[in-house]
Amino acid sequence: MTEKKAYLNIEGHDPIELPILSGTLGADVIDISNLGSHGYFTFDPGYTSTGACKSSITYIDGEKGILLHRGYPIEQLAEKSDFLEVCYLLFYGELPTAEEKSEFIKTIGTHTMAHEQLSFFFRGFRRDAHPMSIMCGVVGALSAFYHDAMDITDARHREITANRLVAKIPTLAAMSYKYSIGQPFVYPRNDLDYASNFLHMMFATPCEEYKVSPVLAKAMDRIFMLHADHEQNASTSTVRLAGSSQANPFACIAAGIATLWGPAHGGANEACLQMLMEIGDESRVDEYVERAKDKNDPFRLMGFGHRVYKNYDPRAVVMQKTCDEVLAELGINDEPLFRIARKLEKVALEDPYFIEKKLYPNVDFYSGIILRAIGIPTSMFTVIFALARTIGWISHWNEMVSEPYRIGRPRQLYTGHPQRDYPE
Repeated sequence: MTEKKAYLNIEGHDPIELPILSGTLGADVIDISNLGSHGYFTFDPGYTSTGACKSSITYIDGEKGILLHRGYPIEQLAEKSDFLEVCYLLFYGELPTAEEKSEFIKTIGTHTMAHEQLSFFFRGFRRDAHPMSIMCGVVGALSAFYHDAMDITDARHREITANRLVAKIPTLAAMSYKYSIGQPFVYPRNDLDYASNFLHMMFATPCEEYKVSPVLAKAMDRIFMLHADHEQNASTSTVRLAGSSQANPFACIAAGIATLWGPAHGGANEACLQMLMEIGDESRVDEYVERAKDKNDPFRLMGFGHRVYKNYDPRAVVMQKTCDEVLAELGINDEPLFRIARKLEKVALEDPYFIEKKLYPNVDFYSGIILRAIGIPTSMFTVIFALARTIGWISHWNEMVSEPYRIGRPRQLYTGHPQRDYPE
């Protein structure tokens, strides 16, 4: 097969030959890694047209609404799999056998406890601290506890670190919530499945047992699964960039959490709930829809459309069904907030303006409604996103460290003063 090439023609210079690389799926890419040797660099704010790495973990086709994890469509995984199986798939590259899955679940169970000394870290935070600020601190603090598996060149050490993160993040997330409301921490129960264990740590107390609903546990598991990985987004790219310096992997994940905390990244489902509360009553939905169509009005509908998906978000299809199941289980379809959401959803799916612009409800629209229905406060929404995305982050970190890599070093277009002398 003949290698394809691109040629960059710059006035006064010979054409610069650039290889064109092809992946398994998706657009071809022009390899500009040697462009600097010719005295030029590309300018791409936000890296929207730049491939920073090779990866075999997740593929997205935003135009067609496709999301694949290791080649498997997210819709099939949501129907036939569960979160821990998807964790295994993302990290190891293949679905586990029944024996491998059983052993993996057992391994995760052995790591769910947080070091007792970590509980003292929480006392350094104000009670009204945002749970994400606590997560940034305590997850980074894990780097001070586990020195037995810190050789990032050792595949077994990387595997142990991944297992510890997947197992402990739910415990730390629940501890962050308990601390914020003044309740005692609840230890993990390894007789429960992953999602049920998280809900139990969130809502049980020493004086009152919490019985986990299978319907709510399944919904929680799906939320984890649908947020597990999403290719080279801002937080994943941050984890890779931090990891490229050979930084401690727990610190790299803390950097990913910090990035996810930004409202432009992980706060969309929280913003969606706030929007529904602003609308206030289903009788005002039409008014707010018209405001959303007005370019001069600052109001924006949150939870509709997606930067990557120019078609229907494939995760939203799964979340819509899960949302129906949760509301039916809890019998709260008639609560005002959910009536607003239902009417808004109906308008968006039928209004020519939304259809033409492909502003369909996305995964954030439905996940926010589900989390609120379960009883999880909006301040915890992004924490749950971080919990789910941890496996994606550590899988990308592991993939990068497993192969030859270079420390990330973006270039810049300098627009400051030229060299000048200090005044006499």
